[in-house]
Amino acid sequence: MKPYIVAITGASGVIYGVRLLETLAEQKIPVELVISDTAKIVMKEEIGGEVRLPEISHLFRVHDFHDFTAPIASGSYPAEGMVIAPCSMGTLGAIASGLSQNLIHRAADCTIKESRKLILVPREMPLSAIHLENMLKLSRLGVKIVPPMPAFYSGQQKISDLIDFVVGKILDQMGVPHMLYPRWTGSHQEGR
Repeated sequence: MKPYIVAITGASGVIYGVRLLETLAEQKIPVELVISDTAKIVMKEEIGGEVRLPEISHLFRVHDFHDFTAPIASGSYPAEGMVIAPCSMGTLGAIASGLSQNLIHRAADCTIKESRKLILVPREMPLSAIHLENMLKLSRLGVKIVPPMPAFYSGQQKISDLIDFVVGKILDQMGVPHMLYPRWTGSHQEGR
């Protein structure tokens, strides 16, 4: 099984990346992980520390954010695709511009040029015209833009339900089966 590259950047919402890692570990999907320097700071604020790798960490390989010699810095490395969750607007802008200032940018560039799945979970509000134009540019290249916008039709009650909904939508784009939220099956009201 080819690994997925998972990157966590310094936008708010690192819990999406952490929950994605937990779910991939449960399904025994190998991961090449990169965490930006800023993401490590945000993690301390939002989850009280660094990401703890799941128990089956032999399936997870962590790369230094600045290591351009990592295997994922080459398009010849056989990755299934890449997810950046959350994706800061700085990272999104660099990817849209073809800049490779760190390993996350470079791995995303390789993912695009090799026509593999690239899924971005942009976290910013409100969105400026620059943000929207960068997302449109990437979307036209086949990049999947999955903003963390939870739905409420499945009866979500807790914050963890909302997180699972977003992570489930990311997994849908990856083609990874899951049961993180109930699927919409239509309205069952009488008289409609």
